[in-house]
Amino acid sequence: MFDKRWRTLGLTAALAGISAFLLAHPTLAATAPQLTLEQLNSNVTAAKTGTDTLLLLIGSALVLLMTPGLAFFYGGFGRAQNVLNIMMMSFLMMGLVGMTWVIYGYSLAFDTSLGSPFIGGFSNLFFNGVGGKFGIDPVWAGDELMISGMSASSFALFQGMFAIITPALISGALVERVNFKAWFWFGLLWSTLVYIPMAHMVWGSNGFIYGQIGALDFAGSTVVHIASGVGALVSVAMIGPRRVFPNRLSPPHNVPFILLGAGLLWFGWFGFNGASYFAAQGAGFAFLTTNTAAATAMLTWLLLEQIDLGKPTAVGAATGAVAGLVGITPSAGFIPVWAALPIGALTALVCFLFVAKVKSRIRLDDSLDAFGVHGVGGTVGAILTGIFAQKDFLVEKAFPTQFKVISQGPLAMTWAQIQAVLITYLFVGIATFVIWTILKSVMRVRATEEQELEGLDFALHGEDAYSKER
Repeated sequence: MFDKRWRTLGLTAALAGISAFLLAHPTLAATAPQLTLEQLNSNVTAAKTGTDTLLLLIGSALVLLMTPGLAFFYGGFGRAQNVLNIMMMSFLMMGLVGMTWVIYGYSLAFDTSLGSPFIGGFSNLFFNGVGGKFGIDPVWAGDELMISGMSASSFALFQGMFAIITPALISGALVERVNFKAWFWFGLLWSTLVYIPMAHMVWGSNGFIYGQIGALDFAGSTVVHIASGVGALVSVAMIGPRRVFPNRLSPPHNVPFILLGAGLLWFGWFGFNGASYFAAQGAGFAFLTTNTAAATAMLTWLLLEQIDLGKPTAVGAATGAVAGLVGITPSAGFIPVWAALPIGALTALVCFLFVAKVKSRIRLDDSLDAFGVHGVGGTVGAILTGIFAQKDFLVEKAFPTQFKVISQGPLAMTWAQIQAVLITYLFVGIATFVIWTILKSVMRVRATEEQELEGLDFALHGEDAYSKER
């Protein structure tokens, strides 16, 4: 037994010695691979491809989460017998626009093959040429600084989430009175005829507002918020007020839903604005400005309520935070962090004055303040972008027209922003009017008086949000 152990130990030592000799011998040792500069750069690019693509994928999930968040936010404001219908108006867009974006929406918004500054082309129908092409950015093609490794498929997915939530925002102005079938057709037509051209004009590499006017819109003030706000305003004018307006309106049926929805919107907005940086390195800056504006706007709204009503409200906190998020959207990546403070405060102030003072005087039944927060807040934010945006935050190669405009000073940049706002109001207003005119000529767009007074959940969906015997 003793001899066997010593023999085993000796054999192990001999093998270890031979191995050490072979590794130490210059001709036999395995040398570590020496990477060239090109190989190192390639490895860095591959890592950046992964991180930037991951940023957009996470951002896409966050922005999609905003639509259920919006459903809870809006749903809490309505009557209990309408909450499912209100939430379904948002959820519908996740299916409807989520499908049409793949079939034709993305291509018409971002393909440049037609050379038009107002609409895209047909090269990317059904996502042809999109899926799996890493390192290609269809918007900033040829710009190495902005490509930065982001994949076309992740970019297309990210933009699709914006297309989903924009028409859903309009529903806040029309709740408790619209026929759900009419809402389906409106969502289809509006997302196609209004949102897609707006996205191309503002974000397309040859878009009219982007390339010729030189306005700045970091994450969708004109495309998303002003467009949805104006769409809501015109829709209210075309459909008319609720039959209970203004004397028999009910208070919000579920304020916790409102706070939950606002929290989800705030959380999702980090993807909305942060991922719009399109590069993981630096995206945290947009996160900071976004959070700062939301926090400032919420506190400003509560202060205004304390002055006006004598007490701050939970609904006011939620509304103020959303207003701040809307206001910072066009400038989140173009301003120093300190500028988010006045942008949040001023956006909240103007939105509060419209919602609390102006809306009732003009007898506007914008039920959930889709125009009062998104239209007004988006307008204020877009104009303030011209005042606070700084040239140092722009990459000239990516924003050549904007760089020339902002170099002329804040007045020139503000005028460019005002032009973009006016174009959005005009185009979206006329297009929305035409869409509702067509729909009203071929179908019933409003629920019946009986359905509206009883509640739309059971009448239009055969369901109740809260169990009860019928």
